[in-house]
Amino acid sequence: MENRVTDLNSNVKFLGLELAPLHIPWHRRMETVSVIHWLTVFLFSGFICIGFCIYLLYTSFYWVSLLIFAWVYYDRKCSRQGGRRFESVRKWRVWMHTRNYFPISLHKTADLDPKNNYVFGFHPHGIMSMGAFINFSTDATGFDEKFPGIKGTVLTLQGWFYIPFIREYLLAASVCDVSRDSIDWILGKSGTGNAAVVVVGGATESLEANPNVHRLYLSRRKGFIKRAIVNGAHLVPVYSFGETDVFVQMPNPEGSRLRKLQAYLTKYIGFAPPVFHGRGIFNYSMGLIPYRRPIHTVVGAPIPTKKSVNPSNEEVEAVHKEYMDALVSLFEEHKTKYGIDKDKKLVII
Repeated sequence: MENRVTDLNSNVKFLGLELAPLHIPWHRRMETVSVIHWLTVFLFSGFICIGFCIYLLYTSFYWVSLLIFAWVYYDRKCSRQGGRRFESVRKWRVWMHTRNYFPISLHKTADLDPKNNYVFGFHPHGIMSMGAFINFSTDATGFDEKFPGIKGTVLTLQGWFYIPFIREYLLAASVCDVSRDSIDWILGKSGTGNAAVVVVGGATESLEANPNVHRLYLSRRKGFIKRAIVNGAHLVPVYSFGETDVFVQMPNPEGSRLRKLQAYLTKYIGFAPPVFHGRGIFNYSMGLIPYRRPIHTVVGAPIPTKKSVNPSNEEVEAVHKEYMDALVSLFEEHKTKYGIDKDKKLVII
């Protein structure tokens, strides 16, 4: 379970909560703060940034908000045209602390030729896709050294890039939107040595994110396959072992009222709000901070595609099957290394 520090106070309980010890190493405090930073960005930054701009509209500084909104409109294409990557942001010390918190590690199984472009299919989504961001948007786990000449860009919902301030943060960290135009720009108009990282299962798959559960929404997800073929990019399956173990989600089986509500919200607002919990700042039992459980992200071998501007359904189906077979093989080959029972199977729905 939780990776705790051995301490005389580590088993103290209060009102049913297992309290964290008072005396822990400084580096662990920094790791916790770094994760709180990312949690704040992921869960609350949108409300904070939009609320601040709306507040300014009712003050004598209303013109500041107008300038901000004007800039967002003027710069609206940036997230579809490769973003605004800053290497200094990718190498911030905070990402190292976040990596060490779980810890997160990146495992390479094959070389990637920088003369080609790639589409990384990242699985599973988990609650917050921590492995995708830390491994491919930052250099905390040594992506640049492991894959020299390859520039990774993580793709996420377009809505993030309409939010003032946070959009600049994401663009600087090599994050762009997951639209077709964005993928085509990265793979077709930015030279070679690019990797578009697509979290294939999307928001719907986050509803399957439970410890020791390996269920992927992939059987009908073929858009990323088609974009790879259109641009002649290689497909790379990626499986992040432990991604679904860092939070516990309220039971939401198919057909339950909670699942129906989540499906409804996904349909109309574009994302599914999972009901989950982790640990707290001062306790190990309840809160919104993820548990300290290792995440091992394994990058598979590239699958070449034959470029076709207008691929047929049969071509897409054939490559999609090849990709799924490669992903299952990757899971089977590495699962026992990372604590998964040999009899456990990857379920694709």
